Amino acid sequence: MNRRLQFINLAGVIALAGLCVFQWQRDRRLNLELNASEKVRQSQERQLVEHAKTISGLTDDLARFKMDYTSARTEVTELREKLRALDRENAQLTRDRDQLKESVTSWTAAVTARDERLAEANTRLRELAGQLNESVVKFNSLATNYNTVVGELNAARSARAQTQ
Repeated sequence: MNRRLQFINLAGVIALAGLCVFQWQRDRRLNLELNASEKVRQSQERQLVEHAKTISGLTDDLARFKMDYTSARTEVTELREKLRALDRENAQLTRDRDQLKESVTSWTAAVTARDERLAEANTRLRELAGQLNESVVKFNSLATNYNTVVGELNAARSARAQTQ
C-alpha cells in the first residue's frame, strides 16, 4: 500500500511538473507575442510619422492600419476563446483532482481498517495456536500416562497369568 501511495505521489509530482512546463511555455509564448506586438506597434508609429509628411500616403496608411486593427481584434477574440477553454479545462482538472483526493482518502481509511482487522485476526490466531499447543501437550501427557497404565496392567496380567 505504501508503495502504491508512492506511485500515486510520483504520478502527482509528474503531473504537476507537466503542468508547470505547460504554463511556462504558454507564458513564454505570450511574452514573445507581446514583444513582437510591441515591435509592430513601434514600427507602425514610425511609419505614421513618416507618412504624416506626405498627405497622399495617408489614405493608403489608413487602409493598412484598419486591416491590422481588424486582424489584431480577430486575434484578441480568438485568444479570449482559447483562454475561456483553458479556464474550463483547469476547472475540470481541479474537480478531477479533488475527486482523486477523496478517493485516496477513502482507500487509506479502508486499508487502515483492513490492517486493524488483520492484526486482530493475527492475535486471535496466536492465541488459538497457543491453546492448540497446550492441548497437544496435555494429549501427549495423557497418552504417556495411558501407555504407562496399559504397560503396568499388561505386566500385572502377565504376572497373574504366570502365577495361575
